[in-house]
Amino acid sequence: MVIVSETPDVDVAAADAAGSVDEIGPPAPRPCSSCPYRRDVPSGVWHVEEYEKLRSYDLDMAFQPPRLFQCHQTDADSDVRRLCAGWVGCHGSELLGLRVALIRGRLSEATFQAAVEYRSPVPLFGSGAEAADHGQAEIHCPGGDAVQAIAKISRRRTDLT
Repeated sequence: MVIVSETPDVDVAAADAAGSVDEIGPPAPRPCSSCPYRRDVPSGVWHVEEYEKLRSYDLDMAFQPPRLFQCHQTDADSDVRRLCAGWVGCHGSELLGLRVALIRGRLSEATFQAAVEYRSPVPLFGSGAEAADHGQAEIHCPGGDAVQAIAKISRRRTDLT
């Protein structure tokens, strides 16, 4: 299983003083082939804690994490990182993290708009809880497709241990 994280909060005042604000790009046109929100992704690809994070985005907006959920296909600190297409496709305009990031300058208005209007061309789970339940079903014994997905992600990402 792979461990990957939400993007950390950034101190915008410090970033502004340094002359740069940490931005993240819009979602990809379609969720990645190993996105935990996709209905056709094998179970057991991600670490149990990563699946648990998905549930927190089902909460009322005031109780959600104020962070962005980054696509796992790039390193956490990559210059080409982007929002997870499955995350925005499942939760859309109901994400606190998107609003906080816009206010703090982590997202451009165009990226924010692209995220809230995003519609996935592939079937997604209807909630983070559904995605987490599916993903955790084979967490202790991933099947062959999950093992292949893990290997592919591990080759692509240089920041995973």
